[in-house]
Amino acid sequence: MPKRAAGVPLPFLQPDAGGGEPLHRQLYERLREAILSGALAPRSRLPSTRTLSRELGVSRGTVEGAFAQLDAEGFLERRVGSGSVVALPEHARLPRSVAATPGRRNGVPARSGLSRRGQRLSRDVLPPEPRDVQPFTPCLPALDLFPTRLWGRAVAKQARLLGPESMTAGESAGFRPLREAIAAHLGTARGVRCAWRQVLVLASTQQALDLSARLLLDEGDPVWLEEPGYLGARAAFESSGARVFPVPVDAEGLRVEVGTRRAPGARLAYVTPSHQYPLGVTLSLSRRLALLEWARAASAWVFEDDYDSEFRYATRPLAAIQGLDVAGRVLYAGTFNKVMFPSLRLAFLVVPEALVDAFTAARAATDGHAPLLSQAAMAHFMEAGHYAAHLRQMRLAYAERRDALLDALRREAGGWLRPGAAEAGMHVTTFLASGARDEDVVRRAESKRLGARRLSPLYLGRAAEQGLVLGFSGASPAGLRAAVRVLTRLRDG
Repeated sequence: MPKRAAGVPLPFLQPDAGGGEPLHRQLYERLREAILSGALAPRSRLPSTRTLSRELGVSRGTVEGAFAQLDAEGFLERRVGSGSVVALPEHARLPRSVAATPGRRNGVPARSGLSRRGQRLSRDVLPPEPRDVQPFTPCLPALDLFPTRLWGRAVAKQARLLGPESMTAGESAGFRPLREAIAAHLGTARGVRCAWRQVLVLASTQQALDLSARLLLDEGDPVWLEEPGYLGARAAFESSGARVFPVPVDAEGLRVEVGTRRAPGARLAYVTPSHQYPLGVTLSLSRRLALLEWARAASAWVFEDDYDSEFRYATRPLAAIQGLDVAGRVLYAGTFNKVMFPSLRLAFLVVPEALVDAFTAARAATDGHAPLLSQAAMAHFMEAGHYAAHLRQMRLAYAERRDALLDALRREAGGWLRPGAAEAGMHVTTFLASGARDEDVVRRAESKRLGARRLSPLYLGRAAEQGLVLGFSGASPAGLRAAVRVLTRLRDG
């Protein structure tokens, strides 16, 4: 009977030919785990490469490659004529309480050793983003209509133009031509008043929220959050240690007087004024002015998330709150990821002049800078007029898709799903008939891969409404009609 590695079951050592990783690497990792966990004791002898290759049904070269790597890293001692023995001494092994053991890859509790902030940050708050295109996924752009060739040319051109100096570290605040293009576009399209220096290029609005929370909020600071509101904002503020106060939203948007009453000393208010997420209403002018006056008087900040404001269908897009701000209290965030494509990972934050240096330094201290090639390509895409043309095409396409969704809901789901405001944006929030629960509907819909989101988890304080958040921008009119039919058939389980 041939010898085996003492204490290690043969199935644990068996490499997986379909595992995607080279077989010698898999065997190396399994033997390494066994040594670190103590399953292979110090000075224990391993079978010969010939014996082990025969037992595992792999080539002798596979075993030799694994042994050679372990020998190089000090886990084995190999002597001609004497075989291979475990070289790691007893005191160098990982403690059994934390070491991975054969068949158990992660022996460390998920939150072991985390700080209070780390524990808050690790909470599973945000729903996972789908890896495929699902018809009702909120804020998913029309990837089928994206001008791939134009974008490919922009990337290729910039790749040719960028010299060796571009391979060094980039500017922390972002590529200047892109910051200039963003400032010019925002001034024309959104009424934002800023110099290019006030624009920071980031990866996402979520990064802008996290950076703002780090710089502007201390532990325990009160923050206003729209009710119902964006879970990503809640996660950013709660993980920073802030106390989140939900402020209700009605047909005119955030009720500023309620926020003033509930948390008059708030340090920051988060709003989505042009198209409130998730209800879709617009913050009225009187409320915008009241919010700005509160921020000025309280020396507080307003974080304006303008995530899909470009898409308004009955009238021109409304001007941003930032353009009304004369006291320098508004931070304005936008993203290209919802207009172009999600994996682009380019967004921007416009900060008051007084905060430029602090935010730039903080960006340098966190993740440094955004990739230069994608920034240069985006700058060219904007300067050449392709971005504005793409926006115009998307407004027309999304209006058609929104109309298809609303028509299908009226025909197929009347009385069960009541659409809310739908004048703008990339989604429609629908309210369920009395007695229905969005949790039940979404659970039944998961196997159909529809992408609908629940409304009720977006409430923090008052009694939650039951409803579904249905994106319409990522699917064709025909696809939306078909998805509504499937959703309606799930009504009664």
